[in-house]
Amino acid sequence: MRFQYRYYGATSVDNGASSTTMRFAPDTLRPPTYFVADVNRRVPFREAMSALHDVVTADQRYQAPDKTAYKAWLAANEARLLAEFQARSSDLRARQAPIVEELATIRARKDKVLQPFHKAQSRFFSYLFLTNRDMWIVLDPVITVHPDRVFFECFSRDESSYASLSCDHEMFDHVGEFACGTTNIDYSAALYDEFQKIRDYKTTRLAIDPAGFQVTTADDPAFIEEKIDVPDTWVRGFLQVSSAMNLPARRLDLHPMDVYNFCHVLRRRRERAGPRSIRFILTPGEPVRAVFEPWNVEVVCRRSVYQGGTAEEIRIWGRRRLLLLERLLPLAQGFTVHLMGNGMPSFWIADLPGMRFTLGLSGWVANDWSRAGRFDLLAPRGDVDDDTKERVYAALARRWFATADALAMDTGLERAAVERALTLYTQAGRVIYDLAHGVYRLRELARDPLPLDTLRFSSTAEQDAAAIVALHALDEGPVETLPDGAVRLSGTARSGDRRYRTMLVLDADQRIADGACECNQFTQHRLRHGPCPHMLALRLVHARREAIA
Repeated sequence: MRFQYRYYGATSVDNGASSTTMRFAPDTLRPPTYFVADVNRRVPFREAMSALHDVVTADQRYQAPDKTAYKAWLAANEARLLAEFQARSSDLRARQAPIVEELATIRARKDKVLQPFHKAQSRFFSYLFLTNRDMWIVLDPVITVHPDRVFFECFSRDESSYASLSCDHEMFDHVGEFACGTTNIDYSAALYDEFQKIRDYKTTRLAIDPAGFQVTTADDPAFIEEKIDVPDTWVRGFLQVSSAMNLPARRLDLHPMDVYNFCHVLRRRRERAGPRSIRFILTPGEPVRAVFEPWNVEVVCRRSVYQGGTAEEIRIWGRRRLLLLERLLPLAQGFTVHLMGNGMPSFWIADLPGMRFTLGLSGWVANDWSRAGRFDLLAPRGDVDDDTKERVYAALARRWFATADALAMDTGLERAAVERALTLYTQAGRVIYDLAHGVYRLRELARDPLPLDTLRFSSTAEQDAAAIVALHALDEGPVETLPDGAVRLSGTARSGDRRYRTMLVLDADQRIADGACECNQFTQHRLRHGPCPHMLALRLVHARREAIA
């Protein structure tokens, strides 16, 4: 998907002895959106913006090298090599000494010869990182100005972590005229170093610059045009987040020291085997307990009592992404955690002075927000007529943010119809649910309507699986827990007069470990082409049932 931007100048930070001015260049192709004010909580703002940068640049994907062939060769030749070495060890040591000395001399000469090349290479990559940011960060952050707050949104490089920094207008002084709306901002990697220079004793001004919207000549040389081919996964990820925020969740209120203890456990240990999860043990009226597997280290959150009404256990994966919150711990007044269910997304909201920092984590790192193997655009799509949708959108546009009850009163519609309309708008990228404040907000992700038919699913198999679930064409069988912590699912999928018995094994980390199906795809290709639609449908039904439970 191609996005086109036009910035008037570039984002810059001017640091002086007594003041700092952050000037963000907005996309002038979108409706005018601007905001200029002085920041009155400078250090918290600096740390929150730095944490946002940490999310933008985060990539925790790991691809281990394939050592299968090497290990097979070594197993076949290890005994022979060891015997040869022992027989010739003394002779080899004598011959090794002059070779090592000669090799050290050659390496020193090589380093001297290549020194100019390495310096030039370093300068080139530094220049590339600063000027051609698209090769390093896929897309600029999104910024939205509302009557009560300004918030930034971004995704990590691996697209498994979402972050939103929401700033109350109360944390700004001398707020001038502003225009509400959503825009992309030109974000330079050099900004991070400039953010670190913000100090409490220096006046700090945030300017989402309106200058570009006041220029009447489109061929002004100050305009910078950019055309970026954005992966569908990035856009789909934003839509997934909006949908996930609407889902029922278990809410935990954690003290900052509890989150510090989580990070402390992760810093001190490195896992070498699964399951790599945090198992939350929730008992009403008792402190939250978190067990870190596979070490079974238990952290008791004595300052944080679970207020829910049902005892349960919830496991989440991709836990090292929580280290992105470390920088906020000295400033946070508390954390609110929303757990969607086992292996489902989770949201961690840091309560900062005048700000809310929301970190949204997908089920696990390898299953980023764009993938539908674990969940599609999660909230169900209801049937709403065009007139109802237009009335709801117009009412929200007048307010910019509102609850479903308030919009129902404004429009005279039933609350259920309003919620169905809002769900459709969140899935279209035009509205976002503010989880921290419990309101819907107007936020147009793109200048033009998004092609939802191509964005809803990342493959035809996922589309077929969703159709099976929507038609209630899958009968789920018994769920069997295996001794190693894996789960075996079974069921029967219907397609016309045909019946396909399907089986799926999820390991302790909720990954597909094995499966079988009577369909043609599995018969021909097994799992080499990925799970068939019937397996994905079985997994989706199981995930939804667990989320409801």
